[in-house]
Amino acid sequence: MPQPAAREIAPAKGKLGVLLVGLGAVSTTFIAGVENVRRGQALPIGSLTQMSTIRLGKRPEKRAPKIKDFAPLAALSDLVFAAWDPIPDDAYTAAKKAGVLDPHHLEPVADFLKSIKPMPAAFDQNYVKRLSGTNVKRGRNKRELAEQLREDIRNFKKSAGCDRLVLVWAASTEIFISPGPAHQSLAAFEKAMEQNDPAIAPSMLYAWAALMENVPFANGAPNLTVDVPALEKLAEERRVPIGGKDFKTGQTMMKTVLSPAFKARMLGVAGWYSTNILGNRDGEVLDDPESFKTKEESKLGVLEYILQPEMYPELYGNVYHKVRINYYPPRGDNKEGWDNIDIFGWLGYPMQIKVDFLCRDSILAAPLVLDLALLFDLAHRAGLSGIQEWLSFYFKSPQVATGLYPEHDLFIQHTKLKNTLRWMMGEEQITHLGIEYYEKV
Repeated sequence: MPQPAAREIAPAKGKLGVLLVGLGAVSTTFIAGVENVRRGQALPIGSLTQMSTIRLGKRPEKRAPKIKDFAPLAALSDLVFAAWDPIPDDAYTAAKKAGVLDPHHLEPVADFLKSIKPMPAAFDQNYVKRLSGTNVKRGRNKRELAEQLREDIRNFKKSAGCDRLVLVWAASTEIFISPGPAHQSLAAFEKAMEQNDPAIAPSMLYAWAALMENVPFANGAPNLTVDVPALEKLAEERRVPIGGKDFKTGQTMMKTVLSPAFKARMLGVAGWYSTNILGNRDGEVLDDPESFKTKEESKLGVLEYILQPEMYPELYGNVYHKVRINYYPPRGDNKEGWDNIDIFGWLGYPMQIKVDFLCRDSILAAPLVLDLALLFDLAHRAGLSGIQEWLSFYFKSPQVATGLYPEHDLFIQHTKLKNTLRWMMGEEQITHLGIEYYEKV
């Protein structure tokens, strides 16, 4: 069988600038973590690009390099950082307030973090009710704010001497917005910006600015943002990768692990009750019902797509799925996700599973930011544009092409990611068939 052709990928030369929207718990944990890893003080645990291997060829060949040694990714030493935030704290002060990292991970990199000061944000409290800040842009309309963001991107690229950029939304969840007329075409979108249409949320301004500057955009929140026809088409026209939505970190990650197991064994699910308590800025924002609705939509869709109740009505046709998020300040960034799952088995006999995930929200999210920055940059250099469904592994609500349903099963997503890397590099796909080891000629 002939070896598949490798895709032409531009080399990862020079600096990669990582632009972050939001300089809160997730972004500061990510930046401080990368700097600790660069100094040899910690390991990048949780990062597939840095820690995971990728099997190549047949099992007896025993070829399994690390992904970072297989794919031409940017080196950690080449990353430089910038961020926007409505709160003017530098990265060190913001990290101290977030309370995620202990002093032994923060103090040695304090000077580095203090050098990262947030640019004024395109921020509107109407979209994030529980946040306010003084470090905000002013303009006559949303188009003007978006043009200011474009200028920020150009200035950072020049001042930091970057060859390439990626932009990751790591800021708060906005209020729920349904797609409407303003989102259907680029002309309608740009007119809506000029008319200060409420359908154009601040996150969309960042997405538009990034695409206009040919910068890949990854959406780590459940906001609508780039998941609209106007921006999808713009990304395709400008040959820029986009993707999202919402980092898949704690409770939803567990759902995308457990629910495929129930379906694989044809065990029924009667109900799934999920509650979260968290006390960080994210928890405060989600205490607002309009922001919670955006997050709820992201969390609720997972089970329906994995369990496919229309195909298995006897097992999943009447699942009662409830999600709750409660702001509880004493917990800080150490979120607790508690799940009660009512399942049933042979002859309909009921059983229960209870999961109590005492997780650290930003500790789980930080390596995702790193991987997304490196992989979106790789996609751009490989000439991939538009929606990057192969990176669904990282998102609660994966963005997909029109007419497709999203794949939520974590293990299918994982296989898809690695097979895409193999395809890029001209290696054979791994199907796990293995019949050739047992067929007798």
